Amino acid sequence: MSTGITVALGERSYTVHIGSGLLTDAGLLGRHLRGRDVLVVSNETVAPLYLDSVLPGLAGHRQRTFLLPDGEAHKTFENVGRVLAELSAMGASRDATIVALGGGVVGDLAGFSAALWMRGIDFVQLPTTLLAMVDSSVGGKTGVNLPQGKNLVGAFHQPRLVLIDPETLQTLPERELRAGLAEVIKYAALGDVEFLDWLEQNAERLLSRQADALQHAIETSVRHKARIVQADEHEQGERALLNLGHTFGHAIEAATHYVRFLHGEAVAIGMVAAAQLSARLGRAPAVDAERLAQLIRRCGLPTRIPPDLDAGNLLELMRLDKKAKSGKLRLVLWRAAGQAELVEAVADADILATLSGLQQFEHAG
Repeated sequence: MSTGITVALGERSYTVHIGSGLLTDAGLLGRHLRGRDVLVVSNETVAPLYLDSVLPGLAGHRQRTFLLPDGEAHKTFENVGRVLAELSAMGASRDATIVALGGGVVGDLAGFSAALWMRGIDFVQLPTTLLAMVDSSVGGKTGVNLPQGKNLVGAFHQPRLVLIDPETLQTLPERELRAGLAEVIKYAALGDVEFLDWLEQNAERLLSRQADALQHAIETSVRHKARIVQADEHEQGERALLNLGHTFGHAIEAATHYVRFLHGEAVAIGMVAAAQLSARLGRAPAVDAERLAQLIRRCGLPTRIPPDLDAGNLLELMRLDKKAKSGKLRLVLWRAAGQAELVEAVADADILATLSGLQQFEHAG
């Protein structure tokens, strides 16, 4: 049994289908392919597992496949160029479709390529990681990384369809599953304290991949994402709250060259940093920051900044965050668990003290 959640954006509206076995539903995928040409973008880890399940849905279309190496380090302009070269080689027209089969890196890069080819063609998201299912596959954010920072170049380009098949999580490495839970926790932390209660009660069921728990977590997260995207498609207001923990997290990823931490792991640390900064500023109770940290630790995620990273360098990397305006940082903090807010003009000294405090704890223990 599947669930359909509509992201209502006028002519750009689409449905997120969530359910076991959807990846093999050839009819559902085929109905959303408008032209003759289809390019499947995947990676060398996912394609051997699931590409054969997807190909029947492409029957009757002229198709090619482009495979990326696995990992965040490959979300680059160079690989976008390679995807565009594949489209050129197949003579793809404006009614072509890119199908993204994989995690967030594949989805972001494939979507950005779709936004660029002939000023925008269709793309379909088939996310196979928990993080991509609950976050990056929904909402139309696409892009690539630069050495200076994450996702600094990109475009808003909504997918035509999102198919989420939780069965793919059974082959997901343990570390990737845990990293995806960081984004699930984010939705609870920023706006749904009842969901936070549920996660505290069901963390072990999620970690053991119980199907009903995963389905509920994914559906709840996607409903939150859809509601916020509908209200603020281009991140001019409320959608910025979805970046809870991300300003810190992206800086940690950039400082470690995108190879030391998975995105969700860096965001987990970033959420703890944001909550602790909120407590330091007297904006939120310290007990809520500790509650969040405890849940993150229970899910096997890091909560501390490695001591070898320089706090001053992290702060400079944070200044490249897309929420910054006129060189001034804007951070997603909170009043309490489930009550996030966008805060401007936080003193550098408070940010540095929070960063250093997290490092000292790790070093001591």
